[in-house]
Order: sequence, then structure tokens, then C-alpha cells
Amino acid sequence: MGNGASELSQIMPTNISPYGLAMSENCISCKLRESHWFCSFSSGVLEAFDAASHISTYPGGAVLFVEGQMPRGAFVLCSGRVKLSTTSREGKVLILRIVEAGEVLGLSAVISGTCYQVTAETVTPSQVNFTERRVLLRLMEKHGDVGFHSAQALSADFQTAYRDIYDLVLSPSSMARLARLLLSRVHTRDKGTSSGDIVVRNRATHEEMAQMIGTSRETVTRSLSAMKKKEILRVRGSSLVIRNLTALEAMAL
Repeated sequence: MGNGASELSQIMPTNISPYGLAMSENCISCKLRESHWFCSFSSGVLEAFDAASHISTYPGGAVLFVEGQMPRGAFVLCSGRVKLSTTSREGKVLILRIVEAGEVLGLSAVISGTCYQVTAETVTPSQVNFTERRVLLRLMEKHGDVGFHSAQALSADFQTAYRDIYDLVLSPSSMARLARLLLSRVHTRDKGTSSGDIVVRNRATHEEMAQMIGTSRETVTRSLSAMKKKEILRVRGSSLVIRNLTALEAMAL
């Protein structure tokens, strides 16, 4: 029995989670660390933060917190992707944005002591580092780095919200809003093809894109079809290939 367990441990690495994620046991030795926000503390502060936080893995579709819930704490996204959404009284869902690794979730509610204003749900299997509200506030009081990085994170959230409101309210049409959404993905694109086309990894469904720009799934499907007919883009597997970036930019105005 003992030899079998030993052989099994050699076959199955202990640093891989049930969801296929490369696990990190602590912030100090983490190979997933980003160069901004809560990953870039000085070594002493990082040790204090690591001692006060708890790392967990979640499958896609897991809800971290719900709109209207009192804040339990803040979540640093170590790996994976999380969507932030809000729901109207009529039940219409609006996806505010997709959060990438390295960002912190729920920080505004933690600091203000008010309810979470959005719902956070994992899009893919994700690793998350959670810190309770009272502990995080104590770290902010004790370590200037934590307060400074918190201010940076909140500032970035405000700027993103401002841009999103501008795109949603002031864009003249659903087509323009969709074009802006696609252009926002260009900054995280894969390398261009030899023909000069831009390959953009598109992990969102038509329904999710509709929820991001405040329109219907049918409208997104029609708009994408129109762009394909005009040879502005084409679909390749799970990616979108932008063939005419200038035309797409003009469509976004």
C-alpha cells in the first residue's frame, strides 16, 4: 500500500489542482505573481499578507460573491478569469467586465463597509487568494504599501468604469459598442499573422458579448455577420481574425 501511494505521488504532481491549474501554496514562492496591485508588495509586507490570506481553487461558474451581499473580504485573482455582472429589476444581466489574473475583487466594498455592488463569477477554473475584511483593513493601517496598492487598484477600477460608461451610454449604436469591445481585445491579442491580420482570442459567447454591451444576442450575431460580409473580420476556431483594423476603428466612432 505504501509503495503504491509513493508511485502514485510520482505520477500525479501535488502542485496540480483537480481543475488542471498549477497550484501555488503561498505568495512568497508563487510563480504566477503579476507585476502590479497586490502581487508587488515589498518582501516584508508580502509575508504579512500571505500569512493573513487563504488560497483556494474554483471551477468555472463558481460564484465568489453576490450583488447586495455584505463584504466578507477581498479576493486576489491569482490565475483564471472572473466576470463581474449586475442585474436589473427586470432580470436583465449586464456584464461590466472580465477580470484578469493579478487584479483584486471586492476591494471597494471592503473599504466602504457597504454591500458588494456586483456579482463575481469565475469564467474559467481559477485560483483565488482571499483575505477577510477585518484582517485586510488591519494590514492597510499597519503597512503603507497595502494602502497605496489599494488606492492604485481602486483608481484603475474607476477609470475602467468611466470608459465603460462612456462606451455604453455615448456610443451611437450597438454596432459601435461591439466594435469597441472587439478593439479592447486587440491589446491582449496574439501575434499577427503573416498577412498582417490580427488574431484575437475570443472566449466570450455571443450572449456574453451582448451582456457586455447592453444589447441582445441576436443583435451581436447580426453585427458580427455584417462585419464578416464587409471582410472586417472572420472567425477561426475560438478566435476572431481582424482583417481590417482601420475599418473596425472607424466603425467604433
